[in-house]
Amino acid sequence: MKQSITRRSALGQLAVGAAATAVTANLGQRLATAEDALGAGLKGRINHSVCKWCYPNISLEDLCRAGKEMGLQSIELLGPKDWPTLTKYGLTCAMASDVDGISYGFNRLEHHDDLLQKFGVALPQAVDAGLKNYICFSGNRKGMSDEQGLENCAIGLKRLMPLAEKHGITICMELLNSRVNHPDYMCDHSAWGVELCKRVESERFKLLYDIYHMQIMEGDVIATIKKSHQYFAHYHTGGVPGRNEIDDTQELNYPAIMKAIVESGFKGHVAQEFIPKRTDVLASLKQGVHICDV
Repeated sequence: MKQSITRRSALGQLAVGAAATAVTANLGQRLATAEDALGAGLKGRINHSVCKWCYPNISLEDLCRAGKEMGLQSIELLGPKDWPTLTKYGLTCAMASDVDGISYGFNRLEHHDDLLQKFGVALPQAVDAGLKNYICFSGNRKGMSDEQGLENCAIGLKRLMPLAEKHGITICMELLNSRVNHPDYMCDHSAWGVELCKRVESERFKLLYDIYHMQIMEGDVIATIKKSHQYFAHYHTGGVPGRNEIDDTQELNYPAIMKAIVESGFKGHVAQEFIPKRTDVLASLKQGVHICDV
């Protein structure tokens, strides 16, 4: 789409027009999102999302309707078959998920070809749907040293980065706890994940910092966010202990954590990923959103 007279000139003008349309549409979407947040009584400094798997008894359509009303911008950890439903309600999927499982990840060299093939299909689909982030996992240790895992993950992810960079989408490895929920999982400390980011050396590889998981593994959440926020592309919530509501029944001070996230300049999404204990699960979700809306 280079500019010149004749056909190239026409194509160039089309490209400029398309770019202008895209910018206008993006601006319109941001304004609509801000209006939705204000309409839901939110401040608009946190982009709110929720993980669908925490609400198995609510249909995606119903969660979309309720989420939109309470100011959510995203419902996540969903694959391509669900993205059109989100679009129907003016929502996005802030963290796409449809490739590898938690225990099947980049720390094993023998997985790399398979994962590269799967991401080769998945990333263009996500980009076509307007998505920005795709989840990945380290895999389990199974006796492997952390250093070997770092080396192996870096090898595989460096092979994936040209595709991610080409499509402008960020691959996010999730930090999970290996004490309670995911025994033997390798990417279970923020320092390990940050070191992996440094070795991969691409702005298209970052971490999904799960506050619940990292409170269990290492604590010091706010200090970690202040120190390493440039490596975090996404956040998940959850009450500790129990992974339930994030209110005053648990130990984390979520308003203070959210303030640290806002002060870091973060513009991505924060997703509620707690399992409601109360009967009215949507009331719990709405409460969580307002607790995090600082």
